[in-house]
Amino acid sequence: MNTREPPVIADVQSKQDTRQIAIDRVGIRSIRHPVSVLGRGGQVQHTVGSFSLSVALPHHVKGTHMSRFIHILNADLGALSVPEFRRLLGHMVTRLEAESGYIEAEFPFFMRKQAPVSGLESLLDYQVSLLGAIEGGRDVVTLKVVVPVTSLCPCSKEISDYGAHNQRSHVTLSVCTRGEVAFEDLIELAEAQASCELYGMLKRSDEKFVTERAYDNPKFVEDLVRDLAAALDRDPRIEGYRVEAENFESIHNHSAWAMIESKA
Repeated sequence: MNTREPPVIADVQSKQDTRQIAIDRVGIRSIRHPVSVLGRGGQVQHTVGSFSLSVALPHHVKGTHMSRFIHILNADLGALSVPEFRRLLGHMVTRLEAESGYIEAEFPFFMRKQAPVSGLESLLDYQVSLLGAIEGGRDVVTLKVVVPVTSLCPCSKEISDYGAHNQRSHVTLSVCTRGEVAFEDLIELAEAQASCELYGMLKRSDEKFVTERAYDNPKFVEDLVRDLAAALDRDPRIEGYRVEAENFESIHNHSAWAMIESKA
């Protein structure tokens, strides 16, 4: 029978540090984890997220407890929504005994879309994120969506005898909310302001529709961000936002880009 006491293992990261330098953020980055996302109407979507979790470290503490971040993801992650993300953020700060903390979760999000003429249904993917921070006892959660759309150049249309150059564009919305806002709401808002939205699958009749829709609705990159900013300003659920549009130009080897920011 073994009666020996288990060895004492040193807790090195909990030792005192004497350099008098605090660390703003320390933690783990880019860990992939399965996640459920709560969509509009309570619909749950299963996907895979890339998470980054970090906390502030006081000057006198040598290191943080890295394994606790992993434990939080494995033991305390519910279906993601803004309220759930706030709860997760608060739990992390408590568990790590920190005064401030940060979580970023990025994942593909799918919407089922119906082609405009044929009615054919298909899925389209979007890159979305939840970003949370607790500082000074106040928490802030930001929803972020990257929405691919079509933009058609008004100048090209005006000066050409026929045709106009168009391109794929990425519209990025980052919003802080005071009311319930779903990822789907932000995606549809961005698509509504573009020359035309994208679809996963189109028949010839649909292709004719989207081509003519874009031609009838030309937008500069400046138009895109202004129209989106105006729509967000009218929405009482939106507290602050950052709107970006990047056109991957079809006649240049560079992008056109614009941004508008309205802080809460």
